[in-house]
Amino acid sequence: MILLGEGTVITRDPANPIITRGAVVMDKGAIVEVGAYDTLKSKYADATVVNAHGKLIMPGFINAHHHIYSALARGLSIPGNNPTNFNEILEGLWFFLDRHLKKEDVWASAVATYLACIENGVTSIFDHHASYGETEGSLSVIADVARQFGVRSCLCYEVSDRNGHEEMEKAVAENVRFGKEAAKDPAHLGAMFGLHASFTLSDDTLAYVREQNIDKLGYHIHVAEGMADVDDSLAKYGVRTVERLYRQGILGDRTIAGHCIHVDAEEIKCLQETKTTVVHNPESNMGNAVGAPDILALYKAGVRLGLGTDGYTSDMLESYKVANCLVKHRSGLPNQGWTEIPTMLFDNNRDIAGDFLNARVGILKAGAAADVIVMDYTAPTRLDATNINGHLLFGANGMNVITTISDGVVRMQDRQLVGMDKEKLMEEVRRVADGLWKRLLA
Repeated sequence: MILLGEGTVITRDPANPIITRGAVVMDKGAIVEVGAYDTLKSKYADATVVNAHGKLIMPGFINAHHHIYSALARGLSIPGNNPTNFNEILEGLWFFLDRHLKKEDVWASAVATYLACIENGVTSIFDHHASYGETEGSLSVIADVARQFGVRSCLCYEVSDRNGHEEMEKAVAENVRFGKEAAKDPAHLGAMFGLHASFTLSDDTLAYVREQNIDKLGYHIHVAEGMADVDDSLAKYGVRTVERLYRQGILGDRTIAGHCIHVDAEEIKCLQETKTTVVHNPESNMGNAVGAPDILALYKAGVRLGLGTDGYTSDMLESYKVANCLVKHRSGLPNQGWTEIPTMLFDNNRDIAGDFLNARVGILKAGAAADVIVMDYTAPTRLDATNINGHLLFGANGMNVITTISDGVVRMQDRQLVGMDKEKLMEEVRRVADGLWKRLLA
């Protein structure tokens, strides 16, 4: 049993939002009680105390759309690759990279990413994977590292026609195979059926996916991230991207649609009516110069909106800050985003995780998962239940996390990994990355 305290507990529970000089008691992977530090210290006298140093105690963050496979591209420069549009970015970097990824590279990418998650207080992620250099078993490689680091993970493999029919079938088979594996450990792993995007998926392939998806896994797909996705759908099928996916049976309450930048009013209505979840990835959208989704229109229409990073970072507070600025920039209204963006990060991401990961995360209350972090933040002004989001927006980032606990196990304490040697792990990651770069740049 662990007693984490004392500190200012930000519970994300509307019935008990903030506890000054509070503590969280955890045992066997679940929260036992949340309350006043002195009371709980007396009540659970035998518990192991983890010192929160009077700082903020919060639920672990949730990333609703990540790309682990991109981790080893940091610092990579490919000669002659000078993309001028999104398709050129995909062809010149990401498709080129994932065609070369072997299981060892997948392992190293997972280690680097999950390490970053722990250091940034992220305890649950939704990942969208591709490693066409070695597809079979790749999701299990990621899952093994996820268990090692204690990050709950909902995984999928990116089905696409871009590498030919045989590779498409291997990708489908990997989703089917891993779905059965994840079902054996639902408290820590989830599975979805990964699809790249409409413009790389034929009608025949989507029909094959539906046929093979006998376990009825939800779909995780990129939607209208670039205008090329819309143009392709109009040219080949006579309808926009969302309408095509609706007709193909891909949308629904078990589907996560990443991006949805280039969607019109009718498509937004379709997303809402099918109860499809949309995940916003602000930094990636800006970095790829693909535009910004109309978050306000999606939000007002009642579409469930989550927040992700698309592999750009593992710092959810960084994504929170950029999303807040981007919605203001797109709308030209400085009074927007104050409610919508924190709702996405703290409320909707929690609900999304509840739907696809068999764990109650993103909240500190009895019975919830023991995924808890401590942030080294000292408020320069009054901090209470009404303004905590503003304090985090302007005063903190992921590297303010000093302690990360997941599943009731301390993974990092006072910025030191527990049970893992960071230097040795990163030395091995760099060795693997060097080998990958040599193959890429040969």
